[in-house]
Amino acid sequence: MATSAFSPAASPSGHGADPDSAPGAGLGSGPMISGAGAPGMAGDPNSARRTRPGFGLIGPRRGRQTLPLEEVEALALPIGDDGVIIGVDEQNQPAILGFNRPEPFDVVLVGGLWTAQVLAFRAAATGARIAVETGRPHLWTNLVQVAGGGQQCMTIFDVGRVPPQGPSVGSPVLVVRDCGMRPPRGRVSALPWQSVLTLLPYLSPVAPRLLEHAGLVGIQRVSPDEAVEIGRVMGLPQADVAALSTLPDWVTLWCTRTGRQFVTVQATDAETGLLGSPRRVD
Repeated sequence: MATSAFSPAASPSGHGADPDSAPGAGLGSGPMISGAGAPGMAGDPNSARRTRPGFGLIGPRRGRQTLPLEEVEALALPIGDDGVIIGVDEQNQPAILGFNRPEPFDVVLVGGLWTAQVLAFRAAATGARIAVETGRPHLWTNLVQVAGGGQQCMTIFDVGRVPPQGPSVGSPVLVVRDCGMRPPRGRVSALPWQSVLTLLPYLSPVAPRLLEHAGLVGIQRVSPDEAVEIGRVMGLPQADVAALSTLPDWVTLWCTRTGRQFVTVQATDAETGLLGSPRRVD
């Protein structure tokens, strides 16, 4: 069985269009160049079928392009994962985090402001609108002015003052909550096409609850005691727990209860010029 990928225009009767029935066919006057027997010239019995004065030359008539049904899948175009490149994994392959999702998505980052700002900057580059809820707006002002290349894609709000953002598939939103170690309950929560990234500089009494309810958790360098607590909540193996207190400033352990991955952030020249070198403590 074959399927048609291309087909000529159909006439009202349902058959392929006849050149002689096209508007203007057969309405020509005399030849532009005389010479009996030349294709398309007077005296050529096929002249009426070869030319359509005022409509250009008739294109070639070839057989329909067909493809066996079992080969249709071969037309698929392979594409990569969709999301923000947050660094490279241990195999030096791009690590991608998909913030823009059709379902609510909560992310908690126990780490530094530098990493949170890189994530926000890269998410803005994918077309997402960024709402920053923070008690230290002076540390975000420069990034907000530069992000978007003149388009206002990143906005700063006081803690507890983020209005509804109206996310949609064509206008996804990332809410970044930079509200200290004890972030209050936000007015804006995760929704379809609206993810929430909560930044915790260190662990606090509210941290275990946030980690337990997060869809993804990022951990940068923490103290040995904090590493033990995080390992207990997230079910990390002892080797990863021990590594958490020795991580370089540019490495983050991204994990869920079913998987984990160390990711190294490789800052671009633009990010380094805007945000400085990677740092865990601000």
